[in-house]
Amino acid sequence: MATLYDKIGRTYSGLREADPRISAAIAGALDGCASILNVGAGSGSYEPTSKSVVALEPSLTMIAQRPRGAAPVVQGVAESLPFGDQSFDAVLGVLTVHHWKSKEKGFSECRRVARSHVVFLTVDFGVCERFWLFDYLPELIVDRHIFPRIEQYADYLGSVELIPVPIPEDCRDGFLCAYWKRPRAYLDPQVRGSISTFAKIENVEVNLRRLEADIESGTWERRYSSLQNLTAIDFGYRLVIARKASGDN
Repeated sequence: MATLYDKIGRTYSGLREADPRISAAIAGALDGCASILNVGAGSGSYEPTSKSVVALEPSLTMIAQRPRGAAPVVQGVAESLPFGDQSFDAVLGVLTVHHWKSKEKGFSECRRVARSHVVFLTVDFGVCERFWLFDYLPELIVDRHIFPRIEQYADYLGSVELIPVPIPEDCRDGFLCAYWKRPRAYLDPQVRGSISTFAKIENVEVNLRRLEADIESGTWERRYSSLQNLTAIDFGYRLVIARKASGDN
């Protein structure tokens, strides 16, 4: 069951730790749910420690990085969950939906095994693509087609609540937009190596040198001066919460 993360996941435990503000938002979305299935769980960064959690992860590389004491993990994929109907109060997926081979099957399976809530942290790519990094690396648009449009979640899950998740200036979780106020981070190959989009593009050196030159000359700071007084920003990260009515399949 080889996955993209078997190749890029080796540095995740050091660069993709949970940010406490994002953790708090996820915990709020799961309020009242005692048992959780974490789909595409990775190394377990956002698994609630106060709840009964089972993790599901396809990549052995990621499973190997789960810390001692983490929730029990099953190797598997969202499209074929090895659990019975309504086995968990809630299903959680953090920045994982865009990696599924079949969105329809994955969402259907998540609804099937959840009794109450289905919660995803995802990205509205129409907002995300306004991120300044796309000015330097337009190739990053490669991922746009694999992110469901935000309105599609209602098609798959029924009525949903959408909660914006602003990215703090010192975000601890090194996903694509995390370093919006720390541009020099994107020059670090280890940082880029822990962001799945970078694994899909090549020949970025010229554009990275342009970014580095703009940082050194002060051009970047002048060009994006509107960011300087912000402590958090919305680049399209969203919590999608679907609540199942009693009797729903």
